[in-house]
Amino acid sequence: MLTRNNIRLTLEGARVILAAAEKKAREIKVPMNIAVVDEGAHLLVFARMDGAKLSSIEVALTKARAAALRRAPSGPSPTGGEPSAVLSLGLSLATDGKLTPIRGGLPLVVKGQCVGGIGVSAGTEDEDVLVAQAGVDALKAMA
Repeated sequence: MLTRNNIRLTLEGARVILAAAEKKAREIKVPMNIAVVDEGAHLLVFARMDGAKLSSIEVALTKARAAALRRAPSGPSPTGGEPSAVLSLGLSLATDGKLTPIRGGLPLVVKGQCVGGIGVSAGTEDEDVLVAQAGVDALKAMA
């Protein structure tokens, strides 16, 4: 087969994902920057919650783009099971900052197909992943 039908993330779907992530951030009392991108890593929706760190805006965007482009969570790149700092930083440099070794970006997947990514930043890495997972869970509930 030379072509296939692609599932697309709509603006409405991206807003549902964003709302779920914002809700989780409020629950844990950590204002976040939250970005949702499509499968090509193009921004669909973004929120900077009141009090979120300004320095984390680009980090959230990068995490979302990295998750969508790699079709995998953002974070350190493993080699033989263990994360490699050299490889992780090298990938970031080789892609002009499009990939990041920082956790908090998750791919958005429907029926085994990546439809985008969510990136969250302004908390700890664990908090960022927790908030991003809330967005992923909202997508699963819709699909």
